[in-house]
Amino acid sequence: MTNPLYDALIAPLANRTTPVLTDSTGAEMTGAKLHAKALSYAAALCSLGLKPGDRLAVQIDKSAQALALYCGALAAGIVFLPLNTAYTAAEVEYFVANSGAALLVGAPDKQDELAQVAARNGARFETLDALGEGSLTDIARLIGPSFTPVARAADDLAAILYTSGTTGRSKGAMLTQANLLSNCDVLMAEWRFTDQDVLLHMLPIFHTHGLFVATNVVLRAGGRMIFLAGFKVDQALKFLPQATTMMGVPTFYTRLLDSPEFTRDLVAHMRLFTSGSAPLLAETHEEFEGRTGHRILERYGMTETNMNTSNPYDGERRAGTVGFPLQGVEVKITDPNTGEEVPRGTAGMIEVRGPNVFKGYWEMPEKTREELRENGFFITGDIGQIDADGYISIVGRQKDLIITGGYNVYPKEIELILDEQEGVLESAVIGVPHPDFGEAVVGVLVPRAGAKPDLDAIKAAMGESLAKFKQPKTLVEVAELPRNTMGKVQKNLLRQEFDAMFKVDA
Repeated sequence: MTNPLYDALIAPLANRTTPVLTDSTGAEMTGAKLHAKALSYAAALCSLGLKPGDRLAVQIDKSAQALALYCGALAAGIVFLPLNTAYTAAEVEYFVANSGAALLVGAPDKQDELAQVAARNGARFETLDALGEGSLTDIARLIGPSFTPVARAADDLAAILYTSGTTGRSKGAMLTQANLLSNCDVLMAEWRFTDQDVLLHMLPIFHTHGLFVATNVVLRAGGRMIFLAGFKVDQALKFLPQATTMMGVPTFYTRLLDSPEFTRDLVAHMRLFTSGSAPLLAETHEEFEGRTGHRILERYGMTETNMNTSNPYDGERRAGTVGFPLQGVEVKITDPNTGEEVPRGTAGMIEVRGPNVFKGYWEMPEKTREELRENGFFITGDIGQIDADGYISIVGRQKDLIITGGYNVYPKEIELILDEQEGVLESAVIGVPHPDFGEAVVGVLVPRAGAKPDLDAIKAAMGESLAKFKQPKTLVEVAELPRNTMGKVQKNLLRQEFDAMFKVDA
């Protein structure tokens, strides 16, 4: 028996003398060095009593050593559980307790709190900092890289990633060896990655985008990464000339476009820009092409499935869509109430099936049965539609659906119109409680720099384009929309802020 992910991603590094990653200081790590560090961490984890199938929770800064720890967990058959570095100790405790993690690895400056979290939940605690130093590294150095990777089956768990939990407790999505490797192979082929590629990597590695899409694809292709701690405009401008590809979220691209130094000449040599994790405005797509000559390739994925669809590498990358199903992935649009497939062009629930779809939610069998059908289709919770040419568009999340006066309103339809209005940079449409209609449609607008949108004119434009029940009952301006780490608008926070807007005092 083999170890699929180790064999495909890590074993080929053993004799590689060229760099696999470069950090912001220019320091390089060869493939052979990353391989040795990975095996050292694998040996360290086993020395601490972890066995194949045990869970390893990590809340650590992005670094070459952090990547080596991920690779070491794969080699040792230990289930990797990356956690957002912004989580508080109280939030981390839920994940450690829920997963039954045997070991929690955290930053030294959080040691006092996190060590207590680990102790309360029967886990061990070790440290690892942004420079790759800490108690776990000390153990790994002492033991060295003498380690034989353990055998794993394709259906064995490789990782658990927790969903954002904006409407309840976070759910742990169980991802298998086959889930991650199949998606990696498909993306490498779809996006034409080779050993000649250099990826500008500015994404966090506690999320599927930065870890399983960006990192796994580059390792599989034998390419190289410029491995930065996060996104900063000045660093992006500095390192883009050294890269061939870049993966980002919409915020990366809007901020680059705000810089006059971001020019066509700067990226003339680039092969590919991709965007995901949050919707990319069609306006950003078009402005980016006008500035650079490149059309951003937008795709669609989620924690439970990794990537499902992609605009084509060769062919039209259609703004406002997420392209076509990836090879081996089936996508259908169904009626949310009946589960029956709806006609093309009709909005409905996006369901996906394929080797990329997760195994279920950790310790939540009922939730798994609710969202993962017996026939293998996963009910994504996203509302979308497929046009006459087969391009898929995301209309919104089911939880964001507004029901006003008995009518269903999908926010995306209204947001697209609001975003086109003069003086509007971007918008979010939410439903808030209303005494007569159940919910009222509210448009939240972010003005362009120095602009003052004419709200009356915008309301008039809404009247020309939308049925009365879809038109916002009010428009409000905010300086910016609340977003999570990956750039997704947190509409739950907006709903909380404006919840009492139409409240009638008794």
